[in-house]
Amino acid sequence: MKVVVVGSGGREHALAVVLGRHHEVVVTPGNPGIAGSVDRSAEDLVAEGGVDLVVVGPEQPLVDGLADRLRAAGVAVFGPGAAGAQVEGSKAYMKGLAAAAGLPTARYATFDDADEAVAYCRTLPGPWVVKTDGLAAGKGVLVADTIEAAEADIRDKLAGTAFGDAGRTVVVEEGLSGPEVSVFLVCDGATAVALPAAQDFKRVGDGDAGPNTGGMGAWSPLPFLPDGFEDDVVARFAEPTLAELRRRGIDYRGTLYAGLMLTAEGPKLIEYNIRFGDPDSQVVLLRMTSDLGELLAAAARGDLAAAPAPTVGDDAAVLVVAASEGYPVAPRTGDRIEGIEDAAAVPGATVLCAGVAAAPGGEGLVTAGGRVLNVVGRGPDVAAARAAAYAAVDRLAWPGEHHRTDIAAG
Repeated sequence: MKVVVVGSGGREHALAVVLGRHHEVVVTPGNPGIAGSVDRSAEDLVAEGGVDLVVVGPEQPLVDGLADRLRAAGVAVFGPGAAGAQVEGSKAYMKGLAAAAGLPTARYATFDDADEAVAYCRTLPGPWVVKTDGLAAGKGVLVADTIEAAEADIRDKLAGTAFGDAGRTVVVEEGLSGPEVSVFLVCDGATAVALPAAQDFKRVGDGDAGPNTGGMGAWSPLPFLPDGFEDDVVARFAEPTLAELRRRGIDYRGTLYAGLMLTAEGPKLIEYNIRFGDPDSQVVLLRMTSDLGELLAAAARGDLAAAPAPTVGDDAAVLVVAASEGYPVAPRTGDRIEGIEDAAAVPGATVLCAGVAAAPGGEGLVTAGGRVLNVVGRGPDVAAARAAAYAAVDRLAWPGEHHRTDIAAG
């Protein structure tokens, strides 16, 4: 097949690598570190002809209706239409969907009035979770340890000072406790199959210190999960969700990214996203041994049964994000990146380009975002995968580069 991947980050680089094992891949807009990147839109590429499948990476184009437009042009698309994309586009919609589907999740309420939201907070035991309703690039959630912090965040969001219009409605939830895991569910509108679970590391510093980020690392498989965990997620979460979406007239074809908290009462849904997560999906995708393109194309056609069940290797994968100075508050850009080829030469290592741009004159790459590179190590076990990832990270250099040193440390 000829597959078009939409997006420009580390997730899209991973998709291009894995899809490229079996298919021709074009990435739009991509970045200078991703082979096959082109400066043409997905709609233009489809209009040119010969495209068999479009895989949309980020959430914003899906919320904006890109999948609907491409399907109207007659191409198979892996990614929900605008109606289904509200699962991530609106936290309030997602929580209402979970409630209607009978999913285990945290107690919550939705507000556009700050005083009412604060009053509701005071009925919860804490910690308190405050979420901006709209898209906020993965940064719209605060887990507050004090009622004062929760109140300040609520007032900032509802005043529009934190996230503009995206934050003018907030969802307030009770805090849950336990390990957090991610499960990626490939959906064809009626059925779902799960890929192996992963776990990411959100805080910027070692020991989960500092502010939340889009993710500073990830690992898979997770040795603390029981056998059959992913199948249980399909039965308890994915199938009721798809049934409720169908009841609403939504044919959901794409990824449901289930963020789950393993509480003392069992798994509870923290959030759904409509895409492969970044960076946690990278460690799952790179372990795949089956044809990812065949799986996603079957889902896009509404016929997962036509594709063999996905398989992954017996190996482990650990990802470490190499970030730019100032991330996540005010990342510095334009610094020349050294050592990518040396890092990629480490046995078991793969370097995925995320926040990069071409250096002046076209020689090499410079930093162009907060999370610059995803370094993935693979090995027969977590220790070996971790050793490969950090050996590769040690070969990278630019002014102010920083990364966590405790990803998958046990």
